[in-house]
Amino acid sequence: MDRLEGIPVSRGVVIGRVFVLDDSTTRIRRRTISAERIEAEIERFEQARAAAMDGLNRLYAEAQRDIGVEAAKIFLFHLGMLQDKTLIEPVRAQIREQRVSAEFAVSEVFRAWAEQLAGMTDSVFATKADDVRDLTNRLLAELVGERQEEIERAGRDAVVIARDMTPTQAVRFGRAGVLGFATDLGGRTSHTAIVAKALHLPAVVGARGSTRIAQTGQTAIVDGDDGVLILDPDEPTLSRYRRRMESARTYQVSLGELSALDASTTDGVAISLMGNIEFPGEVDDVHEMGGHGVGLYRTEFLYLTGEAEPTEEDHFEAYRRCIERLAGEPLTIRTLDLGADKYTQAREEIPERNPFLGCRSIRYCLRSLPMFKTQLRAILRASALGPVKMMFPLVTSVAEFRQARLHVNDVMEDLADQSIAFDAKVPVGMMVEVPSAAILAESFAREADFFSIGTNDLVQYTLAVDRTNERVAHLYEPTHPAVLRLVRQVIKAARRQKIDVSCCGEAAADVEYALLLIGLGLRTLSVTAGSIPALKRAVRSVDVKTCERMAAKAITLDSAAQVSAFLRTRARTIVPEAFDGRSVE
Repeated sequence: MDRLEGIPVSRGVVIGRVFVLDDSTTRIRRRTISAERIEAEIERFEQARAAAMDGLNRLYAEAQRDIGVEAAKIFLFHLGMLQDKTLIEPVRAQIREQRVSAEFAVSEVFRAWAEQLAGMTDSVFATKADDVRDLTNRLLAELVGERQEEIERAGRDAVVIARDMTPTQAVRFGRAGVLGFATDLGGRTSHTAIVAKALHLPAVVGARGSTRIAQTGQTAIVDGDDGVLILDPDEPTLSRYRRRMESARTYQVSLGELSALDASTTDGVAISLMGNIEFPGEVDDVHEMGGHGVGLYRTEFLYLTGEAEPTEEDHFEAYRRCIERLAGEPLTIRTLDLGADKYTQAREEIPERNPFLGCRSIRYCLRSLPMFKTQLRAILRASALGPVKMMFPLVTSVAEFRQARLHVNDVMEDLADQSIAFDAKVPVGMMVEVPSAAILAESFAREADFFSIGTNDLVQYTLAVDRTNERVAHLYEPTHPAVLRLVRQVIKAARRQKIDVSCCGEAAADVEYALLLIGLGLRTLSVTAGSIPALKRAVRSVDVKTCERMAAKAITLDSAAQVSAFLRTRARTIVPEAFDGRSVE
């Protein structure tokens, strides 16, 4: 039995069969296959070769048209190599004789050829090494892509183990019924982690070495509560986790009884529980779990999970579907938070070295005005259909907020000139997620219609911890005293200026942290749909005075560990069932 520690990013526990997903951008690991699979694996290689040749034929035809017949002949050379027996036969031989996967055989044979060519003194031969590497990537892309489709066919007992995973892959696997996943890399608040929560896929990231140890077909436990991946668990471990899963199911059933009840404390203070969503269909999940309204609609997933850049109509249609489902409840749309992701960096001529401190979020939108105004038009058009708010992400200065709001006014004028309906009084607010915004909260509160505290980035920038880096994940602490004092400062500023303030960061989904926020004066929490029932149970089990005493004590402690331990101990006395069955190992 192998037990790997990682970062829990999507709650729940699943037991299933491992499916290891190789990454075509890295060196493929050696994987043995059974004797019965040899011919099938050779057939996979032949199909990948045929698909690569089809692609090269298309490229050759396009190149003849675009760059001329002579220049296009490079693709004929590539086609010739894919039919050269000196390259192809060794791949077949490795699969047969060494019983390895097609990916590994291609990687090894083609790498050896590329190294041999690169080492030749004759530059004519040396430059051919790049051609071999290009062909390697083409074949591996076909083979790994086929593996992704194979996972989708694997059905409902698959647990995917990968070096890393994109949001698009997570969406595809979630729709295919994959139980959960674990990755070598990744951070607590990555886009993939957010998608996993939205799809209710238990997930552990940063489980380093998982792809090296795991073998397809193994039994595995993904513990998304404690951040553990267990490979080939023994029977006692399986029994403990099965009991825990049954206990969790019973607890969830009991929480379901709360969906129609108000989220009010025992002393009658109403707490608004709203949903964080990525896709319109999640509104139904929010309602099913007893939430009311959407406090954060992350619109960049229109870009990250699609093939082409979304149009104004694509945006508008997504917002319309949300508004219809909400039936009068508010929809808070965050403008695009792009720039620090692979989608935008891949499109840059010179990718940024540190995109999290670069041109991202509102900065990216202000630099990409046609894209920004396309979204603003869609949001404003949607505001005519129901209650909509818009908020800007990662605002760092008052001037930046004013500039963004001026573009909103410009778009309003354009729509008015075209006699297109919109809400001229649509609330315009901002995310508070960097220290400068928190420190200047009083000034921002005079400009913005509302605040939403984004703990994901606020923790990252306050503590100088990359929230997607598994190497420093242990330093990413929402309970750090500096973070708590900034949060308190923002809530006080908002209340003094009489504007609404909520928290939509992932930390708000933790029962103990939510009770702290209520004690600090917050009355609106926006979380993933699956977190709403447990929060409602906690809210209905406590009075505000108790939360205020918790907050007053927590704010005096001088370390994140002390704060976390204190909050966890107090929360256990209020809602012990929320913590039962945890840490079974």
